[in-house]
Amino acid sequence: MALPLRFVHSIGPVLILLAHVGCLLVVVHGLGFLALGWVVALYLVRMLAITAIYHRLITHRSYDAPRPVWWLGCLVAASSAQMGPSWWKAHHLQHHRQVDTKADPHSPLIAASPWQGFLHAQLGWLLGPEFHPRRLPHDIESDPVLRLIDRLHWLPPLALAWLSWSLGGAEGLGAFCLSTTLLFHGVASVNSVAHLIGEQPFRTEDASRNNRWVALLTLGEGWHNFHHGFQASARQGYTVRDGAVRSLPDPTHGFIRLLEILGLASHLRIPAEEAMLARAADDGC
Repeated sequence: MALPLRFVHSIGPVLILLAHVGCLLVVVHGLGFLALGWVVALYLVRMLAITAIYHRLITHRSYDAPRPVWWLGCLVAASSAQMGPSWWKAHHLQHHRQVDTKADPHSPLIAASPWQGFLHAQLGWLLGPEFHPRRLPHDIESDPVLRLIDRLHWLPPLALAWLSWSLGGAEGLGAFCLSTTLLFHGVASVNSVAHLIGEQPFRTEDASRNNRWVALLTLGEGWHNFHHGFQASARQGYTVRDGAVRSLPDPTHGFIRLLEILGLASHLRIPAEEAMLARAADDGC
């Protein structure tokens, strides 16, 4: 990767660390009712943009959508300070290709202890050599709008920080920083907790697990063992119990279904029950 692009992508960790520091504004100024609502709203909207657009649409193509959905969704997702669409897809696909090996950007299993692995997967990987993808995806790079969003990924979070300040002063800015920090750790918990704690109802060649608390924080992304078994599925909320497929809460899938009703999504890809049962673990848990 060229040096200027490495520099542009390196702005992401700086913004995340600044958001952590900015949480001190909450300690100093507190959070009123409106500011707390701003924290929740920014968390939910941006989490959906990451899960439904960055992850299930852009990276895994689990459904089809018009290009304006891609562009607007990526703008909202980029405002989370979690990088742009080219970086995000390249980084996540590298995780799937090299899952739970030393080449995995954020596996918690390569450290000397589970606690060290958790810290690496939760935050430490931001400063590791695998932060920069080895190559960027051609389909995203060939779209000039998505490519521009990727290179200017630092502008949406700064614009949202400015809007938060304009609406609520230091309290509003603190709300933005708190929401951004919580959002980062919510997404990171899929990398860390969901590879350490939870059930493995499906056979995969890695340590991915279904974790209900991570699923709650990430609007359905915590059903991570299923996702590693069926990466292209638009719904991740499935498990197998007593030899039968069971549905699990998946708000992100609900949002994608809403897009489908509105004519903004189509061809949702969900594996057949027979395929799920064929991959079910022997114990059927």
